[in-house]
Amino acid sequence: MIFRQLFDSVSSTYTYLLASRCGGEALIIDPVLEKVDRYIQLLHDLDLKLIKAVDTHIHADHITGLGALRDKTHCITVMGEQSGVDVVSMRVSDGDKIDIEGLSLDVLYTPGHTDDSYSFILPDRVFTGDTLLIRGTGRTDFQNGDPRAQYESIFGRLLKLPDQTLIFPAHDYKGDTVSTIGEERACNPRLQVKSVDQ
Repeated sequence: MIFRQLFDSVSSTYTYLLASRCGGEALIIDPVLEKVDRYIQLLHDLDLKLIKAVDTHIHADHITGLGALRDKTHCITVMGEQSGVDVVSMRVSDGDKIDIEGLSLDVLYTPGHTDDSYSFILPDRVFTGDTLLIRGTGRTDFQNGDPRAQYESIFGRLLKLPDQTLIFPAHDYKGDTVSTIGEERACNPRLQVKSVDQ
């Protein structure tokens, strides 16, 4: 699998490019508008055709690159069904799959940070958006956030994944690039609670 983790230092956003092979179809997760030309150059360098561009949720700290990528590459733009944005040509629901040649991501609805937050799962990794961060969690005090929904998304859904599952978040502010479900369960200070009220 081709896998690239790209970083926007202005918004501390991670963008992920995935493909099963050189010369094949590609998918990008959480693109940043100002980096679209960089993504297109990388696609060209790796001889990839962008088929789908996906956002985990509506981001408050940067403008999405979905529309620009759609206009420049004719890719399909994808977000969760709760999202009201107009640049989306495909809406997904919990339990759906996002497929490209050689890769299939399971769609997991993980609200709390926002009401349109989704995570996307491959067999060995999960793209958690801002629901679960490395040693943190996303804010829940704006964009229809809900701390109880986030608790359920994290404890009832994400932490049910195998401990060795790699976590790739949409943001990191300390320079960390990857963690695992088991590591976050043990070391994330926000997860050291015994109940939703706590």
